[in-house]
Amino acid sequence: MARILALDFGKVRTGIAVTDELQLIASGLTTVGTNDLMTFLSEYLEKETVEKFVVGLPKQMDNTPSESEELIQSFLKKLTTKFPTVQVERQDERFTSKMAFQSMLDSGMKKKKRQNKALVDEISATLILQAYLNRV
Repeated sequence: MARILALDFGKVRTGIAVTDELQLIASGLTTVGTNDLMTFLSEYLEKETVEKFVVGLPKQMDNTPSESEELIQSFLKKLTTKFPTVQVERQDERFTSKMAFQSMLDSGMKKKKRQNKALVDEISATLILQAYLNRV
């Protein structure tokens, strides 16, 4: 089986999580600068088989798209053009950043490490992927 790769897309950096080959477990992979994201994905897909991208779907509390959705739509066009054989799905990402921060607190992580926004993005991507796995 191939992996599923999740993206917590951001203007500056993007958190990335991936499943194991059996698609059972979501694990944080890394965080990359959004400007370097397509290069990173190209290199990753040369080494690993990815069946699907799950991209976070940012929504407001009233279910309307958040302002960052416009950036994501532009990114999705590039993504599907560059990787036409990889399916793309969306997953609601409301509260993932807050949940990521709370999980860092709950794990006893020191304050300095909790301030690492890249780590928050990676954990958020993991939460997006786990929510997707729970849904399908």
